[in-house]
Amino acid sequence: MGYRDDIAAGRVAFAHLIRVWHGRNGWSHRVLPALADALDLGRLHNSQLSMLRNGKLASPGPEVFLALGRINQLLAAEPAPCGGLPAALRDRLDQHPELLAALEASALPIQAPGEAVLGPGELLEIFVGLRQPPAAYDLRIAEEEAAPLSAALAELLTAGRPWRLCREQVLAAYPVAKRQRRERFAAVMAGQCDYSAAELDAELPELRRTLASLGATGSSELEPDQFLELLRQRAKQLDQQHGWVRAVDADLGAAIRARLSSD
Repeated sequence: MGYRDDIAAGRVAFAHLIRVWHGRNGWSHRVLPALADALDLGRLHNSQLSMLRNGKLASPGPEVFLALGRINQLLAAEPAPCGGLPAALRDRLDQHPELLAALEASALPIQAPGEAVLGPGELLEIFVGLRQPPAAYDLRIAEEEAAPLSAALAELLTAGRPWRLCREQVLAAYPVAKRQRRERFAAVMAGQCDYSAAELDAELPELRRTLASLGATGSSELEPDQFLELLRQRAKQLDQQHGWVRAVDADLGAAIRARLSSD
């Protein structure tokens, strides 16, 4: 690939990384910019972070990576002996109770097990496509995966039952109020269409919440990478068990006759 392709791919990877970081910590989009400002770690505006999350910020300034990297390094510092945030960080946030509460609830850094914490330089390398993000933070979905993952999602959320038998329960668990998205979700669940890769990417948080609301994962949600891996494994199992991808080209009439003859 040329450098433009590297940067384009890096920008998408970075967007996933930022979204997963937020999702794992349950932060609002205001937390990181407020931390950068309160701790004087760099310049990061809410609008910049929003555009980073959506892969639309083409040329962020160095202070953006300086802020995000320094925050990440602070969160990866040794915790206090009794657990929780490092004492030095707690003291620096003494005048910012909302930020302190957000970090006390969850303050996970971006760090792969056994690897050094990512600082400003490493985050910049990810953004320009020179470094891959940690695997658990890389949720990019290929376009060719979209249809199998959509089928796996429908099979998972309906437990393989006909849509008409569980429609109301599944729709009640889907947390989105917007009519257009609910209609699209219902059509995918009914097998009338598939999500695109971009749609799946955008829907992942709500789909995780749907699974949790249905009681399939207890009271908690799967992590984003765990949920996506679950869908990928279910897609493989469906293809192995039913050959659903290959079945598109099969003789439907022959399949119906075989079903009737077995009854």
